Amino acid sequence: MSNRPPGDDAGKRQRTSTKLTAHRGLATWGERLVPLGEFRDAAAAAGQELSAAARATAAAAHRQPVDDATPIEGPFGRIVAFGGVYNNHFALEALLAEAAGCRAEAIYCLGDLGGFGPNPEKVRPLLEEGGVLGVQGNYEESLATGREDCNCGYTDPRDNEFADLSYRYTADRCSPETRRWLGSWPLRRRVRVGGQELLLVHGSPRRINEFLFASTSPVPFLDVLFDEQRCDGFLCTHTGLPWHRRLPSGRDAVNVGVIGRPPNDGATDVRYALIEAGADGLEVQLRSLAYDHQALAAEMRAEQLPEEFVETILTGWWTTCLEILPAKERAASRF
Repeated sequence: MSNRPPGDDAGKRQRTSTKLTAHRGLATWGERLVPLGEFRDAAAAAGQELSAAARATAAAAHRQPVDDATPIEGPFGRIVAFGGVYNNHFALEALLAEAAGCRAEAIYCLGDLGGFGPNPEKVRPLLEEGGVLGVQGNYEESLATGREDCNCGYTDPRDNEFADLSYRYTADRCSPETRRWLGSWPLRRRVRVGGQELLLVHGSPRRINEFLFASTSPVPFLDVLFDEQRCDGFLCTHTGLPWHRRLPSGRDAVNVGVIGRPPNDGATDVRYALIEAGADGLEVQLRSLAYDHQALAAEMRAEQLPEEFVETILTGWWTTCLEILPAKERAASRF
């Protein structure tokens, strides 16, 4: 029988909801929260005005393809790609079993092995035993170079507080050997699946910690990225929210999701991508993955990680790292 007073759970939920929605009507400006109207006025007054000719010159320069000597791997008929392990060795074990079951010819991790979950040294042996090929995320780059923070790209003080706590936990438990191993991962890979050449990155082709959300990645913007990078598609992660868009040009932008925590949808499963060569281009499946989330939650509590993190694992709803979400993705949240 519970010793908590009647209504205590309801009161806790109300306090949590109030705390998480206190930002509404405000915008993040550096480390400050300011009224949204003030932020809009400042944004409207910023920037510079160019002539039509200058705009055309700048646009042409922006679309110039980048030089990239990254070797092409493959060709493969079927690959598995995932991101954001976040120390969740339970989900990683489940994913490797699924990848073997679907006869994936190669398995790619798009970075961010650490943060959020417990016991980071349990992840590396699984990746090595599974023959997983990786690209560095901001976590790997920070750990390998001795940064003091995860370079996650957050701007909100509350998000950064939890990000700093996660990074310090992982950094304090990450061996020098593992740091060197993470630093040996490349920042990008090129992989041929069927007749399509794919660029594999962590955040975006432009920046390791850029957030590419479905609602803020329009077709013209993606077309520019494809033109710059000379690829038929790219796979990324970092946001924690999976999505796939087939462009009118036939090229594919895929955020493969993360396996470290659920995609803020009220279910405890996590996500990964199965990419196959099809008759009419790529066939992309964003798959749901069940794992022992109860065991993960218990291990997180044993390691005294924040209860906010545990709640996300048990409920499927994010309680942290929410302020970076665009309006459409935030509207789909519980908080």
